[in-house]
Amino acid sequence: MTLSLTGQVFIGGEWLGGKADGFNSVNPSDESVLWEGAAASGAQVKAAFEAAHEAFPAWSLTPLEARMACALRFKDLAIKHRADMAEMISRETGKLFWDANGEAGALSAKVDISHDSYLDRTGENHKDVAFGRAELHHRAHGVMAVLGPYNFPAHLPNGQIIPSLIAGNTVVFKPSEQTPAVGELLMRLYAQAGFPAGVVNLVQGARDVGAAILDDPNLDGLLFTGSPNTGAFIHKHFGGRPNIILALEMGGNNPLVIWDTVRIKEAVSLVVQSAFITSGQRCSCSRRLIIPNGPKGEAIITELKSQISALNVGPWQSKTANIGPVVSGDVAGHVMKAVDGLIRKGGKALISPEIDAAQGAAFLRPSLIDVTGCDVPDAEIFGPVLQLIRVDDWNAAITQANNTRYGLAAGLISDDKSLWDNFRQRVRAGVVNFNRPTTGAASFLPFGGPGMSGNHNPGAYYAADFCAWPMASQVAEQPEFIPLAGPK
Repeated sequence: MTLSLTGQVFIGGEWLGGKADGFNSVNPSDESVLWEGAAASGAQVKAAFEAAHEAFPAWSLTPLEARMACALRFKDLAIKHRADMAEMISRETGKLFWDANGEAGALSAKVDISHDSYLDRTGENHKDVAFGRAELHHRAHGVMAVLGPYNFPAHLPNGQIIPSLIAGNTVVFKPSEQTPAVGELLMRLYAQAGFPAGVVNLVQGARDVGAAILDDPNLDGLLFTGSPNTGAFIHKHFGGRPNIILALEMGGNNPLVIWDTVRIKEAVSLVVQSAFITSGQRCSCSRRLIIPNGPKGEAIITELKSQISALNVGPWQSKTANIGPVVSGDVAGHVMKAVDGLIRKGGKALISPEIDAAQGAAFLRPSLIDVTGCDVPDAEIFGPVLQLIRVDDWNAAITQANNTRYGLAAGLISDDKSLWDNFRQRVRAGVVNFNRPTTGAASFLPFGGPGMSGNHNPGAYYAADFCAWPMASQVAEQPEFIPLAGPK
């Protein structure tokens, strides 16, 4: 690796040590310590926001071309260090290298996409009118805090940081405490790109650091990707404070429906991709598979059990594994506990979950649980678990698909195009795919959904929307006398 990591925070353009009591991250593939560093102190969190606040006026007034020049240097660095980033993602999250390499490649691509979306969604517009011109401009909000997740520890925070910076905001970034090494590596790329001091800042740590971020008086916006419980807490925390911009992406209990297809093998392969890619640790993974009762459904189950049983779980560098470990042994334990809860509610394990202790505590094999007719929790199980639900007719399938508080992703697999038209109009989700995995998403489209999946501020291409506010103006070349209208 050509970029060394020191376990420090980055505040006001300087790398600094944190509190004396440090923490570390562990490689889930071999349980070795990957990164050791110090959490930011309360004073350092405050200093990071002060640095961002002080840097904001000059950065927001910097011409877009100059802001983009920094972003383009970051793009070049992300391309140069793609292999380093991919390996670090793999080591820290357990992702197979091909999966991590795709995430690392998305960092550079985000720059051009964010520039295009900024011009498209929040650019300028002038129109001649009788008195002169009507104009539309956009202004940056101020200091944006970005709280990153562990499942895409580089791509997802970068997808909020880069649009924020292009719009003229400054940033305080806290990675997940599960993935501090990826967070530091990402910050080192921003630092090398030459963003002015204070424009991008890094603080490391867990819940206490997050709490300090939420309460900082210089905070203007908070961009969060993570669990629904934490997202709901954040939303409640800022209740009555409409001046704080919130963009919350909180996952989903995503349905996938198979209906009226003779391509069983192909359909099931899409299910396996949807449910188990990245060890089920994508917020758009399908969590509930809805199929017809009867012989058609039984054929799907037979093929599904065969394909799931054939999956290999192995370490990040494996050439034969289909999926890697989950991010930690603790997470694997939480997933096992959630499956036990499904079974206590009456669920039947068609393929039982299993931790491969010979490989390590985080190596969790995929499972398939039939919960038809069971009153199971409406909750996202963030791991390789697929719940199966059998229904009698198409309308029941739609009802089950919408039987959730969430609304991030949904999918239909079918040979009948008319069903797709009906499904798309009736299902309640923001990312809705037909004969494709639920995890498929285009970078030039928005990403997010209604319900408990977010607060109606979708990311990806639409991230520009929450990074700037519109200013509408009426402009005349010189003042003219305008009498106040009155009675005639």
